[in-house]
Amino acid sequence: MKKLLLIEANGMAGGDLLDAAQELGVEVYVATHEELYCHYRHELKEKITGTIFVDLGSIETAVRDLLSFAREQGVDGVVTGWEFFSPLVTRLAAGLGLPAHDPEKAGGARNKRVMAEVFEAAGVPAPRTVVVASAAEAPVVVARAGFEYPVVVKPCENAGSVGVSVVKREEDLAAAVDFAQGWPSEFPHGTPLETTVVIQEYIGGKEFSIETVVFEEKFHHLAITEKFTTTDATRAEVGHTVPAALDSAAREAILTTVEQGLTALGFRYGVAHTELKLLPDNTARIIEVGARPPGDHIVKLVQQATGVSEARAYIQAALGEQPDVLPAHNRAAAIRFFTPPSAGVFRSIENLPEGPATVATAIYVEPGKELAQPQDNISRIGHVILTADSTAEVNRLADEALAAVRIGVA
Repeated sequence: MKKLLLIEANGMAGGDLLDAAQELGVEVYVATHEELYCHYRHELKEKITGTIFVDLGSIETAVRDLLSFAREQGVDGVVTGWEFFSPLVTRLAAGLGLPAHDPEKAGGARNKRVMAEVFEAAGVPAPRTVVVASAAEAPVVVARAGFEYPVVVKPCENAGSVGVSVVKREEDLAAAVDFAQGWPSEFPHGTPLETTVVIQEYIGGKEFSIETVVFEEKFHHLAITEKFTTTDATRAEVGHTVPAALDSAAREAILTTVEQGLTALGFRYGVAHTELKLLPDNTARIIEVGARPPGDHIVKLVQQATGVSEARAYIQAALGEQPDVLPAHNRAAAIRFFTPPSAGVFRSIENLPEGPATVATAIYVEPGKELAQPQDNISRIGHVILTADSTAEVNRLADEALAAVRIGVA
């Protein structure tokens, strides 16, 4: 029986990966913190063969301890569903002689500063980017680069739209940089994050993500996902639909650009989640790439829409086996997130969608919980997943569902 090392199971993709491993007959060992494992749901724990408690707050310590553990157990593949540990997975797999991305380029798929440098050197279409270490230097650096406002300000190493701002005038730039530097470590493992900040030219157009399985440096694109985001100063993601409604020219432009980016970043085995903007002239710009499954339950959307399990394909690729990527059907699926109208105490949520198109609903908070001002993906309080025969139909159902929901905040 094959053995898999999963770096942190307690994320959106963790359950999907454990389910897929069980279906494949693969034993799973999980690396996490002991205090986090204590809070794992029972249904997660029962699918885990064994655990190793390791200090993920120190990547060098984690590499050393996990290499030793994996060799002792005879691990055949390494994966993660957790954004922050994709470079760790690449280093471990390469160190074990297992299928891996290029370990020399592992940081480029996690650190936005490094990613921008790789893209510029390789000529990959992406936003022009500058890097600052402090708020004081930001206006000078932006002016020297010749950027026009608005600009996008991001932490180098955070995720989930945390710390991201769209800045429309120079007077607001310093505050946005301070905001982006407000998270010096990852939660809940305490992994230190680089605190330099990237500032990018604003790219208009429509936003998409591309879900790709990579095997032997060949790219198998499972889906192009349409992304829905807020349009204020922050950029929280409020929903996704699979597949995006695109003509053949737009699809070709998107996928050609994605493959340029993945090649430059050294993708060889595993999965890629690429976020991208498509401009009106059918040219594309890569915003960022992750060497891990998509969050926000997009794995479930892809499976509902195509019948392909991205989690299963990821595990197969990590084990060096030909991944199952052929679609079984052609439908559409959507997720929409419930966010509070304002900060305050959560009281209630009413008129949740029901009926045959509703795959699942979830509420994350209990009445009485204090809610912060909604400004990023962490502000969500729940979601609904819907399915239909077409993209147009599932988007209509999603719009109707969100319009009907009532969220009470006092």
